[in-house]
Amino acid sequence: MREALDQWAFVWAAYAISIGGTALTIGWSWLAMHRAERRRERSRER
Repeated sequence: MREALDQWAFVWAAYAISIGGTALTIGWSWLAMHRAERRRERSRER
């Protein structure tokens, strides 16, 4: 009987981390852009 590591668990974990990190980066960038646009609009009103 041969015991081997199942690499698919690591592959799925890598995919989950990559997709999660990408989603977080997109969300963070969107929020920063939204805040900057609001700040720009407020400065134009003055």
